[in-house]
Amino acid sequence: MPQYATRDTNRAKELRNQATPPEKRLWLQLKNRQLAGYKFSRQMPVGPYFCDFLCRTLKLIVEIDGQGHGQTQAYDTARTAFLNREGYAVIRFTNDQIMNQLEGVLTEIELAVAGRPTPGPSRKREGRI
Repeated sequence: MPQYATRDTNRAKELRNQATPPEKRLWLQLKNRQLAGYKFSRQMPVGPYFCDFLCRTLKLIVEIDGQGHGQTQAYDTARTAFLNREGYAVIRFTNDQIMNQLEGVLTEIELAVAGRPTPGPSRKREGRI
């Protein structure tokens, strides 16, 4: 029988309940497949880290950096390197960008979504049917 790694769902729930105003603001735009029809989840564990927003289908992570995280640049660099090795693309925004330039942030996320390879390309789209 396959072994599955357990996920710290209690910690993820705590993080969702303690969302910062920028996280709440961006979540309102990402939830319910509102952005290009892709499903985003929030505060999802990937390895030892929790990602602010994750699109599993595209292996795309959206992070919001701000005072609430209390992390250093070195930590963020190591974290991003780990996530990249796992096959994830990571894009980062500041609290200020989310609160004051939301349309620009959404445009950047849409560009990142458009630039990610689709999982399991359709044979019809590839011209094989």
